[in-house]
Amino acid sequence: MKNFDINEDPHRRFNPLINEWVLVSPHRAKRPWQGQNEVISAETLPKHDPNCYLCPGNVRANGVNNPAYKNSFVFDNDFAALKQDEIIFEEDIKHTFFKAEPEQGISRVVCFSPRHDLTLPEMEVSDIENIVKTWQKEYAELGSIKYINHVQIFENKGSVMGCSNPHPHGQIWAQSSLPTQVEKTHNSLKSYYEKNKRTLLEDYVQAELKVGTRIVIENDHFVALVPFWAIWPYETMIVSKRAISKITDFTAEEVTAYSKILRQLTIKYDNLFSTSFPYSSGIHQAPTDGMDHPEWHFHMHFYPPLLRSATVKKFMVGYEMMGESQRDITPEKSAEIIRQQSDIHYKNEVNIR
Repeated sequence: MKNFDINEDPHRRFNPLINEWVLVSPHRAKRPWQGQNEVISAETLPKHDPNCYLCPGNVRANGVNNPAYKNSFVFDNDFAALKQDEIIFEEDIKHTFFKAEPEQGISRVVCFSPRHDLTLPEMEVSDIENIVKTWQKEYAELGSIKYINHVQIFENKGSVMGCSNPHPHGQIWAQSSLPTQVEKTHNSLKSYYEKNKRTLLEDYVQAELKVGTRIVIENDHFVALVPFWAIWPYETMIVSKRAISKITDFTAEEVTAYSKILRQLTIKYDNLFSTSFPYSSGIHQAPTDGMDHPEWHFHMHFYPPLLRSATVKKFMVGYEMMGESQRDITPEKSAEIIRQQSDIHYKNEVNIR
């Protein structure tokens, strides 16, 4: 019998946001890799691509011309996953195993910048502030629609994450139901708040700040950290220090602080493997059902797939599909690795030298 070492021994960690466990196997991080390598594009993108559907002035796939926009640009997705049509539906409760219901919603695209070649880490803080203000506007506008109860703001960065266009952009899907992961989080946050009269993430952030080992970046208003229960190798979460339920509650100072930490984190990501670091990111905030939600606490998830290098990614297969999520490198180690990255983008460091 040996004493448990959380940095070496297999163990499970609990995620209180969605009430699920993740298996951590630190010893497996030492295994040699002979699996698939991803092809990472080294192509230098132009400032404007005449063939890009998202660049200013270009024609989109549906034949509509984009305006000559100067900042961020929002439009209804030409291939929307959700439709605004109201459908009459009467559920047949006799069909126990074939349950379905219509879902009404709106899907939008947010072009971050007119520049085809600028991702978030390569933008100025003022440009990111403009994106944050666009998110605020869209959350308020979409959330005010009677049948919209959830507004999901997210970004898929990189072709390895299924991004179909390299022009830096994100999406917003607004719908009548709470999606599965959001509903799990909602139930956990509500249960914790009803018991403790404080938000779960308010207490969690304070606990993480005391420990310190999983903190990546901290400023006066936000913390970027690797969650104790992280699944992806370099997964992070940005959390507001103040118990803010939604992005429209930010003060002007918080908009700037959030923009700065977004830029810092994504720069560190790019610097990890000297590549435009792929990820899926998304904001979790209060539902837009017209009710007060003091239990909700603003946070943003980053789920990057890369594992060992710019060409090796983690696959969710086998045990992860049949059992539960699993990771090798510990959250503490990945937080240390991300934290040690420079705050200067690797492209600029090359120019400085």
